[in-house]
Amino acid sequence: MKSTKQLHQSVIDACKNNDAKAQMQLYDLYCDAMCTVAFRYVKDSFIAEDVMQEAFIKAFKNIDSYKEGVAFGAWLKRIVINQSIDYLKKKKLELVSINEEITTVVDDDNWNVAATISHQDIVNCIQQLKEKYRVVLTLFLLEGYDHGEISQILGISEVSSRTHLLRGKRQVQEQLKAVHHV
Repeated sequence: MKSTKQLHQSVIDACKNNDAKAQMQLYDLYCDAMCTVAFRYVKDSFIAEDVMQEAFIKAFKNIDSYKEGVAFGAWLKRIVINQSIDYLKKKKLELVSINEEITTVVDDDNWNVAATISHQDIVNCIQQLKEKYRVVLTLFLLEGYDHGEISQILGISEVSSRTHLLRGKRQVQEQLKAVHHV
């Protein structure tokens, strides 16, 4: 009897041979989770579905570059995130870099959120932010990217990434105070 990991790998191997049935199996396994990832960035379920499908097309075209050392879901998630950000850039979203000469960033790790506030409450607040703050907070807090990676992904400076994170966190905290009276 094959383990789940072996079954996944045999499906991936079949996808490398352009097996349409295997591609559909892989799509069915990951489509819901990847659609959720795309939605975090584009905030529209129809666009998220399009972005996710485009990401799968890219993944199937480049599946030979997938290496077993990394979980397939993590590899695919990276493609979905990049596809989502590409969509935002195409949409002419201006992630305006802040003038670094006049901006000083204070690293504010005072992320004071009451224990009674749920993860979903925080995610809901992040979803309501301006796009430039929402994308940076999502990449940093939810996806675990550091400022160097965020600056490369978004084409902004690390200072801008830190500033967007700081301002976004403040706005989330203000929203949570208003809603939860903390």
